[in-house]
Amino acid sequence: MSNTAKITIIIALALVLFVADLVLGSIIIPLRDFYNLLSGHGDEPFLKTILFNFRLPRALTAVAAGMALSVSGLIMQTVFRNPLAGPYVLGISSGASLGVALVIIGFQSFGWFSEFSTVSNWTIITAALIGSGLLLMMLLIVSTRVNDIMTILILGILFSSSVSAIVSILQFFSPEGALKSYVIWTMGNLGNVTGSQLSILWGTITAGIIIALLNGKNLNIMLLGELYAKTTGVNIFLFRLFIFIATSLLAGGITAFCGPIGFIGIAVPHLVRLLFKTTNHFILIPGTLFMGAAVMLFSDIVAHLPGSDRILPINSITALLGIPIVIWIILRNRQLSQLF
Repeated sequence: MSNTAKITIIIALALVLFVADLVLGSIIIPLRDFYNLLSGHGDEPFLKTILFNFRLPRALTAVAAGMALSVSGLIMQTVFRNPLAGPYVLGISSGASLGVALVIIGFQSFGWFSEFSTVSNWTIITAALIGSGLLLMMLLIVSTRVNDIMTILILGILFSSSVSAIVSILQFFSPEGALKSYVIWTMGNLGNVTGSQLSILWGTITAGIIIALLNGKNLNIMLLGELYAKTTGVNIFLFRLFIFIATSLLAGGITAFCGPIGFIGIAVPHLVRLLFKTTNHFILIPGTLFMGAAVMLFSDIVAHLPGSDRILPINSITALLGIPIVIWIILRNRQLSQLF
């Protein structure tokens, strides 16, 4: 089967899951009513409100999250030549978590949180973006003095651990209500993004995807090592800069709007590599985009337990799906380097 046919099948699967995510939930919308609502002939305002005000923004957010996390995971695995690298390997999630912890825990601990109650969603998003951006800036400054990519990876892990320690201290001294709010944020949520915020979210991840695509040729070259890339004329510093910025836009944007969502960025790139049996990023990136969207849509459907009024944390579902895939990949390949 050709790569074009494979991508077409993945796109079709994503479209089917997108429709399923719209019609399934605590209230199941019949397909006939769904078609009437889309065509403008539906006369049930209750179903119309559910579909367009709640489920459509959530489904579009799921698509954005799946695409962004999967592509950022793919390029991180290539840059660090580590099959277990994910979109948060640079500490972007930890930086965002610190920003959110300062807002939710810090403000409430000092009695300031009530002043932000009317704009709490935007406040959390802004805090997460600032936190992840500052941590990325620190890493970029350090990378100007460090040439070895593995050293940068280790520094990213150290920065992340330091930030996590600060967050733990904040949690220890936080009131019960603030701690609960923060823990809920860490579970991830696709349903908090409003229609007005969707345009900003999609604009952010579109910019990150474009940067990744523009660096597709250099990503292919980097598979042969940085020394070889230098001999072909690749500016390693500029390449890292663009890739780090793309990762920050993709993973940082999703974390800011949806909270940290794990394992999608690690598992999906491996599924796509196994399916397409290629290392060409001009094939892997489109395949990863649509496979990530399909996996996240499926996760959202499962999280909402169709026919039930309960909603599971999205992070729990992505972990249950992603961890077996990663374990299977490790067991299937005695040496992880065989994936590259």
